Amino acid sequence: MMQEETLLQHLEELAGKLEICVRDENISLDETSVTGGLCRLDGQYIVILNSKSNVEDKIQVMIKALKLFNLDDIYIKPAVRQLLENQQ
Repeated sequence: MMQEETLLQHLEELAGKLEICVRDENISLDETSVTGGLCRLDGQYIVILNSKSNVEDKIQVMIKALKLFNLDDIYIKPAVRQLLENQQ
């Protein structure tokens, strides 16, 4: 199994291939646990990750966002593609 930090890096590289900006932001909402998500600003897709979230939560945010895009014609490391395809 790929280490979580390496997996997150591969997911961020995949986002780059899709021209999706990934930002690690300090999201602080009182008594709320927000891990981040995908948004669109001025036609540019952006994945915002909460810098306070753990790596596993950031990976889940990235997977959820990337699954919304067509990944068929993009080379993705087999372990990463399998993870994307297995997530519901």
